[in-house]
Amino acid sequence: MSDGQPQVLVVGESPNQRRIAFRRRAPVHAGSPGVVWLSGYRSDMDSTKATALDAEAGRRGLGLLRFDYSGHGRSEGRLEDGTISRWLEETLALVRAETEGPQIVVGSSMGGYLALLAGRALDEAGETERIKGLILIAPAVDFTEALIWAKASDEARRAIMEKGEWRRPSAYSSEPDCFTRALIEDGRKHLLLGGMIRTRAPTVVLQGMQDPDVPYTHALALMQRLGGDPATLTLVKDGDHRLSRPQDLELLFDALGRMT
Repeated sequence: MSDGQPQVLVVGESPNQRRIAFRRRAPVHAGSPGVVWLSGYRSDMDSTKATALDAEAGRRGLGLLRFDYSGHGRSEGRLEDGTISRWLEETLALVRAETEGPQIVVGSSMGGYLALLAGRALDEAGETERIKGLILIAPAVDFTEALIWAKASDEARRAIMEKGEWRRPSAYSSEPDCFTRALIEDGRKHLLLGGMIRTRAPTVVLQGMQDPDVPYTHALALMQRLGGDPATLTLVKDGDHRLSRPQDLELLFDALGRMT
């Protein structure tokens, strides 16, 4: 089962080794696709959507893996040390070590971005069959460049480049967000929207039109870049960034049902 105390997987080599906390629900029937949950920036594996998805997987007899990136939730590390490369390494390590067979990857916000990057990395490694489908909730693709750097004020950019970090109030936490120079510069190694994106699997995008963090126009730009594979976009007229209301969760569960 996936409740109780989380398990731990050690990722990386010294001195960058970190203990990543995860929960894994075993499938009821062998041969069914598994589900992987990827959280957003500063969210964790015990969030509303993550726990609701875990319960839904249990009702359907599906296996599910969820975990906290380093600097998040119950995992080791500092948020200030986080980069896209670091969190992608953790995602790939957990998928490879703690899942078997095809997986439906469900990613929220930054997790949607990491889902696309992980799919590309698995494809390039000859593991294309590992991804059965993608469900992306308000996917923050290229967020370090397109949603942070491009929209930052001159003062914020100076703080990032000269002081090494910029902190801004968070709408979701009493602690401010922290965007570092390392996060921004590393993010430029992983940009996707400059070319076509092949997912090699059916993709569903769920996007709120009242999202203040990832505008729905960003989801439209992503859809224009998804080429050669089945992809659908559902716009929720009154939906916010979280899309965690009961009616929003039903959209997620419906998409999961179609893919399984």
